[in-house]
Amino acid sequence: MFEGRVSAGAAVGPSAAAGKGGKLSVEELYGFTKKPKVNRGDSGKPDKGEAKKDTKEKEESALASQILEAARRLMERRRLVIYLKECGVTMEQSHMTYRAETTLGNILKKKGWRRSSYVVTTKIYWGGQAETERGLSRKHIIEGLRGSLSRLQLDYVDIVFANRSDLNAPMEEVVRAMTFVIDQGLAMYWGTSRWNAVEIMEAYSIARQFNLVPPVCEQAEYHYFQRDKVELHLPELYHKIGVGAMTWSPLACGLLTGKYNEGVPESSRAAMKGYAWLKERLCSDEGKKQLSKIKDLHLLASRLNCTPAQLAIAWCLRSEGVSSVLLGVSNTEQLLENLGSIRVLSQLTPPLVTEMDVLLGNKPRNSKKEARS
Repeated sequence: MFEGRVSAGAAVGPSAAAGKGGKLSVEELYGFTKKPKVNRGDSGKPDKGEAKKDTKEKEESALASQILEAARRLMERRRLVIYLKECGVTMEQSHMTYRAETTLGNILKKKGWRRSSYVVTTKIYWGGQAETERGLSRKHIIEGLRGSLSRLQLDYVDIVFANRSDLNAPMEEVVRAMTFVIDQGLAMYWGTSRWNAVEIMEAYSIARQFNLVPPVCEQAEYHYFQRDKVELHLPELYHKIGVGAMTWSPLACGLLTGKYNEGVPESSRAAMKGYAWLKERLCSDEGKKQLSKIKDLHLLASRLNCTPAQLAIAWCLRSEGVSSVLLGVSNTEQLLENLGSIRVLSQLTPPLVTEMDVLLGNKPRNSKKEARS
């Protein structure tokens, strides 16, 4: 199962907006097909009396450009939603970010899809500015989820995630609060995100001790260079108590796509404000070693006739206990490319996976199994 995130900030160029098969472009759709004309005298120079009109036309032209850009973003968002439905992507996640939840809620209401035909999840931890508006207290879990449902315009979410553990909230309080929202019909299941194996096992033990509802899955970062948790720790929980893994960041913030092989593009995430840590990571010695390995993996992707992104996502899906991989896309082209990883999954034979492990050189080793043998 995949998770699709619709980005409201996506923008496409005029050629992409025009589409194929005689479809209207954004310019044609909104009536901006001609440039403003400027009246000129016999000398070929603009008349002085037309100076104000010329200024006004420039302002209107600038306004038209802004409207076109907004229209492109809106159309791209709607195209993403349509593709998500057509491709069978039935799971969408909203965080406790109010704008994202409101946008998603409006889309779901407008489309009128059967509630039983898709899955919506949300996360609880961050919220408002007050101390009582964040964390995993009973108060915030219940009030935060109700607020989320109000913005989503839904009666319930399928899974509510505890987004990181909270040292200030006793584990029993967290499990009882999650059981309460499930009993009240506000959620079907609950899961964890960025919890370690000990914390998950503690929650499970408390649930069994007091006849409460245990967590069903853990959200964990998983990609070529982040493997230990998903490949060593979570499989044990998967076999013992049935906790599945829902992994995120399969492309390591775009690192695995190859966009940073020749430096940091101005339009990339690493060049954005607040992502200095990513740029530092890319420029570090470890980052340079990773980029070298990525180039070798790109050659492997070419052999399989797929893109580096498709290979990276398929590699995540092949892992035992991984129930779904969360995708983050900003346009339909990225979405369709990422969904193509399903076709690549069948090509990941044991010998090929072993070859990839040799290239990466970081396969986790289970010390317990080695000790027994």
